[in-house]
Amino acid sequence: MTEVKLVATALATGAAAGLTDTSRGVVQDLHTVLREAVRRRLSGGCDGVRGGYGVRVLHAYETDPDVWRTRLLQVLASGPEMDHEVLGAARAVLRADRRTGHVIVNVVGS
Repeated sequence: MTEVKLVATALATGAAAGLTDTSRGVVQDLHTVLREAVRRRLSGGCDGVRGGYGVRVLHAYETDPDVWRTRLLQVLASGPEMDHEVLGAARAVLRADRRTGHVIVNVVGS
């Protein structure tokens, strides 16, 4: 899995975490950390792909990942390499989700 797909999968996994299950609350908390790290990364650019557009795509992806998946992948891939903060946060979301006993589905394709 590429770094971009790893981050997109973690974003979708965290967003899907159930609100009522206490163990899933950890996943949601880690998802918030990831989302903010990605938002900071996307806000750092001011070209046509990153910056405001990138943040809007991130918000849209959170509400409808099926529709916005391709655009999010393009936005994430358009910038510099993923930094350690974003990758670490993405891995933490996926590890926490795995510990809750849920199966992680690759929502961004192969």
